[in-house]
Amino acid sequence: MLIQTRQPIPSSEITDPAVFRQRRTLMKAIAALAVGVSAADTANARPRNWLALPSGGPQTVGLTATPAELMLNYTNYYEFAFNKEDSTRLAQRLRIDPWSVEIGGEVENPLSYRVEDLLKRFPLREYLYRFRCVEGWSMVVPWVGFALSDLLQLAQPLSSAKFVKFISASQPEAMPRLRQQAMLAWPYEEGLRIDEAVHPLTILAVGAYGETLPKQNGAPLRLVVPWKYGFKSAKAIVRIELCRRPPQTSWNRFAPEEYGFYANVNPAVPHPRWSQASERPLGSDFFTPRRRTELFNGYGEQVAGLYSDMDLGHFF
Repeated sequence: MLIQTRQPIPSSEITDPAVFRQRRTLMKAIAALAVGVSAADTANARPRNWLALPSGGPQTVGLTATPAELMLNYTNYYEFAFNKEDSTRLAQRLRIDPWSVEIGGEVENPLSYRVEDLLKRFPLREYLYRFRCVEGWSMVVPWVGFALSDLLQLAQPLSSAKFVKFISASQPEAMPRLRQQAMLAWPYEEGLRIDEAVHPLTILAVGAYGETLPKQNGAPLRLVVPWKYGFKSAKAIVRIELCRRPPQTSWNRFAPEEYGFYANVNPAVPHPRWSQASERPLGSDFFTPRRRTELFNGYGEQVAGLYSDMDLGHFF
């Protein structure tokens, strides 16, 4: 199904074609530095040509990927560092081979899968999504992944399962801030309502820009929920639990008045310390006007029905 955006993408957000063409060279260099999966597993796990993957999400006409180098070097990964440059560098210490993810809790059939087995089992697609950070910046990323609902279905959720909890890796020997127990209560945890988790837009990503997902961006397996602020999309997932009640989440536990459980992108609900009415697309310069933020990050046509009976100012 082809879904058009309500607004044209301004020229300031469109990637220079020359930069876009160079992204594969750059990604290969980064992948060489960040390699953590063995050569044999990588060869077995990767499709022959990720760039030829079909689209799995709503194809937003005119939406163009942010230059890959911006996505690679502007990351929040607080297990490693509180600034974006150091987190990118230090995340290369993350061990991602071997890697498996468990699915348990309120399910009929608890499971554990190696990542390479997931890649063989589920057809991969490219999902071109706008990504909006609660800090007020945004980018457009061509993720590679599969629908989270496909994995949950294998575990056969019980009728008692109302929420889904995501738990990220805990590697104190590689993660300085985790070792110091700085800021958040580690490991990083996030959660969704189950109808949010099985929505077709919600994916587990294993790649981006046609390549294996870099470590600083959540390798080898991360959540992507495009209508919510970026911190909801947990990185380096090792366990998924289906729950009866809303799980506690890392940022909501740390500052509940600032980071709600739902965290839907909403320009009408400011963060206590800054407005959410507009955003700065990565790659724009000082003189480029900020982009007006859209409710649900522009995916309202697909997801607004999930919240039709809710006061989004209260359930932020």
